[in-house]
Amino acid sequence: MDLQTGLEPALLVDGDGDLALATRPDRRHLVVIGNGMAGCRAVEELLARDGGNWRVTIFGAEPHVNYNRIMLSPVLAGEKSFDEIVINPRDWYDDNAIDLVTSDPVIAIDRDARTVISRSGRTVGYDRLLIATGSDPFIIPVPGHDLPGVISFRDMNDVDTMLAASAAGGSAVVIGGGLLGLEAAHGLALRGMQVTVLHLMPTLMERQLDEAAGWLLKSALEARGQVVLTGADTAAIYGEGRVEGVRLKDGREIPASLVVMAVGIRPAVKLARECGLAVGRGIQVDDHMVTSDANVLAVGECVEHDGQVYGLVAPLWDMCRSLADGLIGTTNPYRGSVTSTKLKVSGIDVFSAGDFSGGEGCEDIVLRDAARGIYKRVVLRADRVIGAVLYGDTADGSWYFDLLKKGTDIADLRDVLIYGQAFAAGGGPADPSAAVAALPADAEICGCNGVTKGQVVDCIEAGAASLDAVRQTCKASASCGSCTGLVETLLALTLGADAVESGPKTMCGCTSFGHDDVRREIVAQGMRSIPEVMQLLHWSTPDGCSSCRPALNYYLLCAAPGEYRDDQQSRFVNERLHANIQKDGTYSVVPRMWGGLTNPRELRAIADVVEKYEAPMVKVTGGQRLDIFGIKKEDLTAVWADLNAAGMVSGHAYGKALRTVKTCVGSEWCRFGTQDSTGLGVTIERLSWGSWMPHKFKIAVSGCPRNCAEATIKDFGIICVDSGYELHVGGNGGIKVRVTDLLCKVTTEAEVLEHCAAFIQLYREKARYLERTAPWIERVGLGYIQDCLLTDPAERVALAERFHHSQSFSQDDPWQQRVAGSDADLHQQLEPAE
Repeated sequence: MDLQTGLEPALLVDGDGDLALATRPDRRHLVVIGNGMAGCRAVEELLARDGGNWRVTIFGAEPHVNYNRIMLSPVLAGEKSFDEIVINPRDWYDDNAIDLVTSDPVIAIDRDARTVISRSGRTVGYDRLLIATGSDPFIIPVPGHDLPGVISFRDMNDVDTMLAASAAGGSAVVIGGGLLGLEAAHGLALRGMQVTVLHLMPTLMERQLDEAAGWLLKSALEARGQVVLTGADTAAIYGEGRVEGVRLKDGREIPASLVVMAVGIRPAVKLARECGLAVGRGIQVDDHMVTSDANVLAVGECVEHDGQVYGLVAPLWDMCRSLADGLIGTTNPYRGSVTSTKLKVSGIDVFSAGDFSGGEGCEDIVLRDAARGIYKRVVLRADRVIGAVLYGDTADGSWYFDLLKKGTDIADLRDVLIYGQAFAAGGGPADPSAAVAALPADAEICGCNGVTKGQVVDCIEAGAASLDAVRQTCKASASCGSCTGLVETLLALTLGADAVESGPKTMCGCTSFGHDDVRREIVAQGMRSIPEVMQLLHWSTPDGCSSCRPALNYYLLCAAPGEYRDDQQSRFVNERLHANIQKDGTYSVVPRMWGGLTNPRELRAIADVVEKYEAPMVKVTGGQRLDIFGIKKEDLTAVWADLNAAGMVSGHAYGKALRTVKTCVGSEWCRFGTQDSTGLGVTIERLSWGSWMPHKFKIAVSGCPRNCAEATIKDFGIICVDSGYELHVGGNGGIKVRVTDLLCKVTTEAEVLEHCAAFIQLYREKARYLERTAPWIERVGLGYIQDCLLTDPAERVALAERFHHSQSFSQDDPWQQRVAGSDADLHQQLEPAE
């Protein structure tokens, strides 16, 4: 390349038939300052229209290819990897012959010479220059703002800094309760840091939410363990050589090893101002993004158009389309944007659009549903929607936004407007898909990528018959995922529900993978955390849900005993509290009685607990033990301590785990008994207690074929006979009773124990979470079980050994751990995951 002219070299054949180096003046050279979302999107639009007549050089300050800055928060939270948020991989640059210059930002523009100069001294000429420098984070100029450990939240370098800080533990302060600040706080909290959010204004996200919605958001975040201080004015950041905390103007001090400033952004206009371009709040541009110099364009957060500066993504896409059309001579002027904000803040759906500040001539229509955490407010003026705020349920956001943009007269809809489009269309509750069907073609579906309903439908009609295909083709639902439901509805409406491509039943709506696929990939890829699974398997939700998180927690525990740390917050409430919650809010506590045996010391301890804590009922269970009902939540730890003192441990009556081993008295006392069923039951229970399972698991040992212990309706049953033992599998009582299948007959107790351990481990490794042994065996077939356990003794031994290995990490009493203080703050664990 000729660095002065920027002309592209070409190989030509000279008069002697030899190759000679020449330049081609026919292709115009576009130089882009900024390798971010706006600059690369503008290049995409230009290449799609007139790629053959342009060549492109892009300068980026970072070492990365173009990535989605909107998705930095999921990377921080551990929900996505960097590779998953890349928009344009290296192949895109290579395939389009784009010269990408990374880690070498432009520091000067010579408009007379039409060249740019980079920090390394590289000089490149241009025919057209595009400035897409975005915005700079605003740093409050308080004392200590330049201390090590004080950062912003704008790029991957900031994320890497926060990840390093969270790995060291400690506490963090986030200054700023806008979207970026709350996402930073959410990610740091998920990484284990104690987080305090400081916000100067009385309402969180005051530019997007009104006071009521802001209060709901604050309450939800506080319920998740974050400290949120509104009206908090920062006076100084203090520390000796490194940040140690933040001091407020009212004198309060909040210790912190990390301070994240997320108080706002400003258009990055330094380069433009220094080279003499017209600059106001941003770089001033016309309707085709041309600056005061006809050869220089600007796009994105750095520009000012008609007095407005935009910090959202959707206007950027409109700007890029107008810019590309202008470069090829097509008239498509940018006329400004009416913006809406549809976001998921720490997993909570919020939407806002237009003016919701109220005022003279305005009226509000408000719906509040406290039980469901839903708040909706539509602001009207002269029978026109001028603003909307939705919290918790944002499904009708696109409809309200379309009414707002078009200035639709809603007088006839006023009485039903707040209930949403489906209700308004039919005068009552309707199929939600009808609301999507009624949206006009130009209604925006995906705000992140500026995709309309018409574009999604065109994409589907062109052959995109699945959600993934739509994402890859037109990018709808490919970023934050909040519009996934709309895209899925459009798929069903366009193709018919039966024609939409689908695979096996998935774990839940968060993923396209089934249980078996997830288990296989966890083992194959050596995954060791829930965030890692969600990253590598492309979870569509930031945190998963109450269906997938307990399953992932179990699958990881089973796959990596001793390596994976049990995530208590991914367990159901009973398992987190180690007691069964009852309908009146009290709990029942069931101590373990090995094989149904007890003694005077245990009985006295139970009686003392019942009297001391005024338990209203004690019940003998079907599993041959005593259940203490009516224990108050605040007394649980003390009850466990008293029972532990008598040598009793948790009975796991609350868990997806071994519940009981029921026995009869067997040959020691009964004249019909053929073997020592009680002793064998105690041995098996001590072998297998504490093991987490896909579902509850029950064992029984009957001393003779009379089967007093009901072994033939248990998950694993043993019938003692004169010649040894009959082993039965896959039974259960309950709503649908299933009698066991006979697995095999063995002659010794050692064989019983080996087969039992191997069967349990096979079930643990192969069954799906919440699948009892009965439906599992019906699904895979008894023959499969027998092949695994009986055909190859070596395989049976290996299964048994893996079970014993996992048990070496499982047989700790959770009651004792709580009493000893390993989970010191019990009350942090008390909110149900469901």
